[in-house]
Amino acid sequence: MMFDRRLAKNFHWGLLAATLVLAAMGVVTLYSAVNADPGASSSGLHFKQMIWYLMGLGVMTASFLVNYKTLERWAPVLYSLCVIMLVAVLVAGRAAGGSRRWLALGPLFLQPSELAKIAVALMLARHYAKEVTTRGFVLRELIWPMAITGLPFLLIVRQPDLGTAMLVMLIALSMTLFVKIERRTAIGIFGFGAVALPVVWHFLKEYQKQRILTFLDPDRDPLGAGYHIIQSKIAIGSGMLSGKGFLKGTQNTLSFLPEQHTDFIFSVLAEEWGFAGAVLLLVAFLLLILWGLSVAAESREPFGIILAVGLTAMIFWHVAINIGMVMGLMPVVGVPLPFVSYGGSSLMTNMLCVGILINIRMRRFMTE
Repeated sequence: MMFDRRLAKNFHWGLLAATLVLAAMGVVTLYSAVNADPGASSSGLHFKQMIWYLMGLGVMTASFLVNYKTLERWAPVLYSLCVIMLVAVLVAGRAAGGSRRWLALGPLFLQPSELAKIAVALMLARHYAKEVTTRGFVLRELIWPMAITGLPFLLIVRQPDLGTAMLVMLIALSMTLFVKIERRTAIGIFGFGAVALPVVWHFLKEYQKQRILTFLDPDRDPLGAGYHIIQSKIAIGSGMLSGKGFLKGTQNTLSFLPEQHTDFIFSVLAEEWGFAGAVLLLVAFLLLILWGLSVAAESREPFGIILAVGLTAMIFWHVAINIGMVMGLMPVVGVPLPFVSYGGSSLMTNMLCVGILINIRMRRFMTE
């Protein structure tokens, strides 16, 4: 009985509350995004998203009922399954919009690259927890973490999905910097990355190059590659302090905004609810991220600490890249806004992420 009371006592209600607030803001904004045109075929997406939220709450609940240390033992199996699914996507995945990212599971479509982010975080946390050092990792000790990260990274790039692949790399980089890299090794790695940029540019697809060039100068092609960013910035700016009101955003209503229910949904919220609404959303994300880091700070064993950092980094990079993207501060790479953008796989992954963080907090008094 004492064990059960300690679990309940350490439940992180703040993480759950922040998630529910973001979910509510997401449903309201999604309703506006897909119902601006009453005749639009996507007008029922908010109902589907609500179903995904309910399923996500079930996944979240299941994720903190079992000791998170179980994930450490099963990490290699979960990672292997994700790699197998990523290979299956390339062989027999569903193609849409010039990329192949989904596996059909009956009436549902699963995006394995979303689960791969958590799988990589689990594997890296497992490895670093066993090999933790105070002097910092040297290059030869980073070969295995690089392999863990590189395999799913390359498979996701092949889909192609540069945004998700970049997130996998950023999550791994955040975790690796947290556990500490030896100084000369860090300088060497970042130096090699800088020298390799021209080579990477050569292998980018033409549309990816155009996105980067458009980021540098959106006005170079205002009716083509730069159209999305220009319209997004107009929508955000036109919201001013208090916004135009629910369902009254002209950029959204007149269908000037691209992908307004997925990647550019922040523009819809900013236009209708203004600076005040945008700040409210950012505060909810900030609290979620700070509470995620507090879970790491309060954990008493290496695996929980490192995993909490990785999962929190996943949410942070999603938010930073998506909002930077729609404001023209970053290239457009197709990264959804957690809990707000439409998408079942992304939502379920983020709910699972929060569930694991709550799990770590609930068992922070445990060392084994």
